[in-house]
Amino acid sequence: MAGYFKSVKKGFKLKNYISYIVITVFLIVSAVMALTGYMNRSTQNLLTQIAYSIILAVSLNLVVGFLGELSLGHAGFMCVGAYLGCFLANYLHTIIPSKLAVLIISMIVGGAIAAVFGFIIGLPALRLKGDYLAIVTLAFGEIVRTIFKNQKIFGGALGLSTKKYGSDLFIVAFIVVLIMLVFIQNLVKSKHGRAITAIRDNEIAAKAMGINVTYYKLFVFVISAFFAGIAGVLYGHYATPVLYSFFSYNYSIEILVMVVLGSMGSINGSIIAAALITYINFQLTTKLSGDLAALKYLIYAIILIAIVIVNNAPALAPIKEKLSIKRLFNKVLGRFIKHKHDPAKRKDDEADWDRIPTKIDMDALLSLDVKPDTSYTPDKREEK
Repeated sequence: MAGYFKSVKKGFKLKNYISYIVITVFLIVSAVMALTGYMNRSTQNLLTQIAYSIILAVSLNLVVGFLGELSLGHAGFMCVGAYLGCFLANYLHTIIPSKLAVLIISMIVGGAIAAVFGFIIGLPALRLKGDYLAIVTLAFGEIVRTIFKNQKIFGGALGLSTKKYGSDLFIVAFIVVLIMLVFIQNLVKSKHGRAITAIRDNEIAAKAMGINVTYYKLFVFVISAFFAGIAGVLYGHYATPVLYSFFSYNYSIEILVMVVLGSMGSINGSIIAAALITYINFQLTTKLSGDLAALKYLIYAIILIAIVIVNNAPALAPIKEKLSIKRLFNKVLGRFIKHKHDPAKRKDDEADWDRIPTKIDMDALLSLDVKPDTSYTPDKREEK
């Protein structure tokens, strides 16, 4: 048992669990503040938006960052989940009194239907690459929202009326975020995740190594669509009515911006970028009204350009390194805990030669002198 715990401790890395720890602590503090009345409704609505934005950004990062394919139809999968999941929820409210049970069922169904659409679209579309795939997924998003717009059963152009869950929806939403992070991070670190990144790095080499490229592309596309559908159901229980105009290609591009700003292939970066962009949008929407509302997109664009410049300008690299959160964290932590690679406390290598049993003493082997046999002459060789 002691050996088991020692191996677990040796394999434990704090950086792999930092996102879980931060979100869990944040969720507990926010839930306590909301339940005790120390958090207003506006802040709770903001947290709900941040939660489903994180789900969208991380799930899209699975396609764009880890698989290396460009998709611009993520809002379309969210639209499918929002309309069909909330349509089912409206029916379930008449037979199931629990709002939480209705929300969970509708999230599962909405995500599953979005995953089916992801499979249907992905099967032919993933044979394409680059801009062609982006155009197909973009067209899918526009077609889907147009179909829902013209169906009277879904409310037509007026939108689908839904029953709001309540201001504490952000608690459920962040629990979904944690579940999604556990699933995606374990997927990325598994052998399947290594196969996915191998396809991104070199698809031809991945095929040569025996990786089923079509299977993994479809798998990633379906998983991404599933979580986008769940985010759509959360949105449908937050905002009513569900309007087709919300799921435009502009929103797909906004989700892509979250992924790019957070660094493609970085889950923690997607979380931070999604929270930051959602907060900026929320503040600009609430602070700018009337004639000033036209300045929202201008200010938003300037902020995004500034973030891109800061992230990519070589001249700012030394400043970013000095102000790095990781560097500051290690500096503060180093005052209390000595670094595990401290040379003063270095131990002998477990694989040192004196610990390995050999038939010949290593010192004798290294000091062995090889000398020619002078007694062996050419005459003796002829006699032999």
